[in-house]
Amino acid sequence: MVRDMMGTYSSSGGCGGGDMNEKPAWLERLMAETFFGACGVHQNRRKNEKNVFCLHCCLSICPHCLPSHRSHPLLQVRRYVYHDVVRLDDLEKLIDCSNIQPYTINSAKVIFLNQRPQSRSCKGTANACFTCDRILQEPFHFCSLSCKVDYILYEGESLSGIIHRFDESDFAISQFEGLRVDSSEVIDEDTQIAPSSSYSNTEATSHSVISHEPNNTTKKSKANRFLFSLGSRRKGAPQRAPLS
Repeated sequence: MVRDMMGTYSSSGGCGGGDMNEKPAWLERLMAETFFGACGVHQNRRKNEKNVFCLHCCLSICPHCLPSHRSHPLLQVRRYVYHDVVRLDDLEKLIDCSNIQPYTINSAKVIFLNQRPQSRSCKGTANACFTCDRILQEPFHFCSLSCKVDYILYEGESLSGIIHRFDESDFAISQFEGLRVDSSEVIDEDTQIAPSSSYSNTEATSHSVISHEPNNTTKKSKANRFLFSLGSRRKGAPQRAPLS
C-alpha cells in the first residue's frame, strides 16, 4: 500500500496535515519528539528506550510497544553525538534529503533530525548551513532535516515538492525482526563525526522558518542565490526558534 504523507492521516484518525505551507503533523512530531527516554507504558521492562517513531500515531514508542503498532509504518531513530539521527536510506523514502549533509555511522549514512548547538558561527568564506551557519562540506547547504524544512517554509515555499509518497511495506514491523532496536551510537565529541562526502547531491527545491526576519532586500537576495546558484551559501541567516 502506498501512503501519501502530505495529508492522508486525518486529524481525527492519526497524523493529519494537508496544508503544505506548514509542516505535516508527522514531520513536525518527528523533529519535536523526545526519543531514548524510558517508555511510561513499559517502565518496568528492560530495554524500554523509545527509539521507534510511529508514522501513523506520530509518537515515539519502545520495542515492547511494537505489537500494538503492528499494522503501522514505523521508523527507527538512532542516537549519534547525543542527538537523534535517522538512516538516510530510510528518511529519503519520506522526504527529499538532497543538500543535507549526511554523516557515516557503522558504514551507514545518517541525517540529523535537528540542528545542534554550536559555540561559534561560521566566519569568512567557508561553506555553511543556510539556516544556522554550521560549517559544512561542499556542496551541502543544510546540517539537518529541520534546517532544510525551516528554510523552505521561511522562503514561503510549499513542502509538497519534497514530501514523498511511500510504500508502507518499507516501514513494516518486519524490519525490526532480529534487529536490536535499542542500539545507539553515542559519541561524545563532535569532532569524531565522519561527514559523508559521497552522498549524491541533486538540485533542491528548498527554503525555511527562521525566527528573526532579515530585511526584505537581504532575504530576497539570499533566496535568489539559493534558487539560481546552489554553489553559493546564505550568509547571516538568523537562528531558528526551537519547536514548542
